[in-house]
Amino acid sequence: MPLPSSRASPAGVNHDPAEKLIEKPMNDQPLIRFGVIGYGLFGFHHARAIEASETSRLVAVACRSEASRQRAAEDHPGVAVHGDYREMLERDDLEVVSVVAPNMLHYEMGMAVLESGKHLLLEKPMALTVAECDQLVELAEREQRILAVGHELRLSSLWGRVKQLIEEGAIGRVQHVLVELSRFPYRPGSDGWRYDQRRVGSWILEEPIHFFDLARWYLEESGDPVSIYARANSRDPARPQLADNFSAIVNYPDHAYALVSQSLAAFGHYQMAKVVGTEGAIWAEWGAADARSDDSHFALRYGLGDDVTEVELAEDAGELVELAREIDAMAESTRSGKPPPCTGVDGRWSTLLCLAAEKSVRTGQLVVLSE
Repeated sequence: MPLPSSRASPAGVNHDPAEKLIEKPMNDQPLIRFGVIGYGLFGFHHARAIEASETSRLVAVACRSEASRQRAAEDHPGVAVHGDYREMLERDDLEVVSVVAPNMLHYEMGMAVLESGKHLLLEKPMALTVAECDQLVELAEREQRILAVGHELRLSSLWGRVKQLIEEGAIGRVQHVLVELSRFPYRPGSDGWRYDQRRVGSWILEEPIHFFDLARWYLEESGDPVSIYARANSRDPARPQLADNFSAIVNYPDHAYALVSQSLAAFGHYQMAKVVGTEGAIWAEWGAADARSDDSHFALRYGLGDDVTEVELAEDAGELVELAREIDAMAESTRSGKPPPCTGVDGRWSTLLCLAAEKSVRTGQLVVLSE
């Protein structure tokens, strides 16, 4: 399935990398009606982004706990709040449902959304097994519903501009991608779910999954990855499966490769991508006190040797900015029927890479993806 991408701009023009993906509706077009399942911290951000969007309208929220329901009702007057997501799915005034719940619930809730005839925006990971990912993709195709996965970095003014530079031929053919994150450990999540392996799956499925998706996007011209080798360790011997330090090498059939690396034994939130091609390199970096901070610093440059170009970005980069773009992109896909920026097939690949990396960590062996 082809990936949506920005087209090259005229020389010297740094246009918005998501310009072709997000088209604001005409004034006489109705807003796309959203429901949200889950109202933890990121569910709150999803709901707020929908309300703030010029393309969408928040109709309903479903959340389990009484405290969350009370907070949702106070935050969004006039929006229906349900205690059972199945009850919300019976509504006939919803077009899209955004699932923002602990990882172990994504498959169950995603299937229910698609079976109810709604389009689905599903937070990553789309499921905890590849077989479950396959079932979600198959159901979406059968029901002719849009299945989008929340890899919002594809909609970033920073990380998306890297993709555009690659497509413009700024560094020739990509041969090597490094995506690295350094930060302090994750927030625990509601009821501590992120520290419960049964509910989270693993920490490889938390943030490294974004970087596997980003690297695969940048290496699109190299085809599908063929193998992976990974290492990991934890500062806490009581929870070795929740890896504080993680690195993986993903190999491609043309000998290109990607390195994804994360450390949670640091401070702040610092992400870097280095993309090296046959004719130069691109360096992109983003840093802040927190992933959702509105006070960040970021930079983008590319070149070879002493010939280096600094790229100025017209819009801030950061998780909440990218989430807002993701909502608009989902609304546009719903309206036009075009594929979303990150499809179910893309989400399946990022999940597969995480699970294969887990297997490599566990066995100490290279994992061949065709097996």
